[in-house]
Amino acid sequence: MVKIAPSLLSANFNNLEHDIRKIERAGADYLHLDIMDGKFVPNITFGPVVVKGLSAISMLPLDVHLMIYEPEKFVEEFTKIGAHIVTIQYEATPHLDRVLNLVKDLGAIPSVAINPATPIECIYPVLPIVKQVLIMSVNPGFGGQTFIPYCLEKIKALKKYIQDNNLQVDIEVDGGVTEANAKQIVAAGVEVLVAGSAVFGSTDINKTIAVLKAL
Repeated sequence: MVKIAPSLLSANFNNLEHDIRKIERAGADYLHLDIMDGKFVPNITFGPVVVKGLSAISMLPLDVHLMIYEPEKFVEEFTKIGAHIVTIQYEATPHLDRVLNLVKDLGAIPSVAINPATPIECIYPVLPIVKQVLIMSVNPGFGGQTFIPYCLEKIKALKKYIQDNNLQVDIEVDGGVTEANAKQIVAAGVEVLVAGSAVFGSTDINKTIAVLKAL
């Protein structure tokens, strides 16, 4: 069954606990948190203080995506405050192997992310380290964007490589996921769907998550 990781960026920040409870009851698997520094991406979201508060509120594992330069400076802090999965952007550090191993050593699940225009082959060397790959299917930094079609080919290529090399790695996709395109995305090889506006903007969150998980 597909795992669903609603993105907090699309929740109501005036009542986060209320929205988190709704996705918990609806069967979400993770709470996806995008940490943006205003440099790697043209936006700023929130940092460790907020994540620490969320870890006290939510019963869901925290799927923390570090969209920040020099992630090695912050990995230890995020793991200490409750990050279950820590995703490092391929493009954000020259020492990707070192940072991913640091995540692993600190007891969190290491994950690597790549932007839409980054060739999928760039991350093949670190796949034995990680348990998850996050393919960005929009240019990161803003919610509510449209899925970039060529990302489907990246998903298929990555899935084939994982299977051919007997690796235990989940493929996660973030960006423009909707009920209309989710079936095609999952068919390409995705195990985890990050869905922001598709979930929090739904008039029936229970139904939306049920439909996505059933794929």
